[in-house]
Amino acid sequence: MGRPVRTVEELFGLLDGLGAPGADRWSGRAADWWDGFYAERDRGVPFFTEKPDESLASYLERGLLRPGRALDLGCGPGRNALHLATAGFTVDAVDLSPSALAWARERARAAGVAPAFHLGDAFAPPGSGPALHGPYDLIHDSGCFHHLPPHRRVSHLALLHQLLAPGGHFALTCFAAGAPGSGSELPDEDFYRTGGPRGGFAYTPESLRHVFSGFTEIELRRMRDEPPDSPYFGEPFLWTALFRRPEAEAGRESGTR
Repeated sequence: MGRPVRTVEELFGLLDGLGAPGADRWSGRAADWWDGFYAERDRGVPFFTEKPDESLASYLERGLLRPGRALDLGCGPGRNALHLATAGFTVDAVDLSPSALAWARERARAAGVAPAFHLGDAFAPPGSGPALHGPYDLIHDSGCFHHLPPHRRVSHLALLHQLLAPGGHFALTCFAAGAPGSGSELPDEDFYRTGGPRGGFAYTPESLRHVFSGFTEIELRRMRDEPPDSPYFGEPFLWTALFRRPEAEAGRESGTR
């Protein structure tokens, strides 16, 4: 008989494992899975490019974001973290994969910028994950959120409320429902009944607005399809969104990292 669940974190750990065999992307096995994924640099993966998201570049060009402190969640080989650093941000970037961070550091040296790269799980309980210290003026998530199982959305929101400054911005790129090449549209309840999708979740605009209802929507649109010679990354099977945290909040739902 296993140890009975006593805390929310223990409950979430139990739920993490219910997605097996697809749980290798978010459970305790996630670091190994992603490390193997990033170790093969010559794979034809679109986001292995050095180009930043076209949406992030657009927010900066239009003055919707101004330099400050930024956190890049699931930074991978660092393409967006490097763009933010080049634009004048002080950047913390976190990922589970040592291979991804080694690649990101190589790119950073070549670009002459120095984001602070952190290895670990950003959603781990305080003290057991990477040392991330808010408040951040921007939290950027390109491709992390849509790999989280339903219960870990609570962890994601808790991280935003803990680390994002009042009036700060949250930028998101994630799978779009109904788009070829996107993620699963499996209902949340079926995730736990069937073992869940291996490739992540696809979202509608309505579902994103529901999840991030405590934030002010600045923009939510389909990512532009960028041509091969573009300096930016863009794939139309993705949503891009920019939200702002209210300056003052009357209260929020409790959550867990």
